[in-house]
Amino acid sequence: MRYPVAVKIYDSAAEAVADIPDEASLAVGGFGLCGIPNALIGALAERGVSGLEVFSNNCGVDDWGLGILLSAGRIRRVTASYVGENKEFARQYLAGELEVELTPQGTLAERLRAGGAGIPAFYTPAGVGTPVSEGGLPWRYNSDGSVAIASPPKEIREFGGRDYVLEESIVADYALVHAEIADTLGNLVFDKTAMNFNPLAAMAGRTTVVQVEKLVRPGELDPSQVHLPGVFVQRLVHTGVQEKRIEKRTVSA
Repeated sequence: MRYPVAVKIYDSAAEAVADIPDEASLAVGGFGLCGIPNALIGALAERGVSGLEVFSNNCGVDDWGLGILLSAGRIRRVTASYVGENKEFARQYLAGELEVELTPQGTLAERLRAGGAGIPAFYTPAGVGTPVSEGGLPWRYNSDGSVAIASPPKEIREFGGRDYVLEESIVADYALVHAEIADTLGNLVFDKTAMNFNPLAAMAGRTTVVQVEKLVRPGELDPSQVHLPGVFVQRLVHTGVQEKRIEKRTVSA
């Protein structure tokens, strides 16, 4: 089947990420293990790219998702909303091996969206009166447990009698995203909660790479069904049905 090509379509995840260099910044979609671009992450891990700066809600688990890159020592800095179920993430952070900027989840989402919308910064009430705005959050520890790098204070401004903190938007060199369906124009459809941070990460990338389960011709998607327009997408790779893992399995007798 031949498709009219509007974005670059790659035959493999490895080809789609082949030019991502050491020390690149990445906006990565997903929440826990839901909707993560696992094929693209795996391809990066195989290439041995290192010194990466990652913007993502969290860092997967020890043996899946971004946890693969983290365990291999390929990530130097993470901006995330929480550590999640990743023990290696916590170990590297506390040992001074990883720089971590923890930020409120809604603020992280808006920083990504604002970057894609061309908005350099915005004011939010989230974090006012806490170390998020006042500074002093440990970004990196020394090996002895002392703080090597602490977050700086941020600008506070009053609007309508209420204080707001200035947060800078995020624009990454590349975005890695998972979608359920794409057409060859790059229009994307996400599957239920797998939508999570994927469209926001896609907006924030200068070059957005999408692994997609199903690829269709232009016109096969109902315009009202599209979650993210193709203007934000530069690369597509058809990876087929995604392997799905459970972040934390609980059972009862």
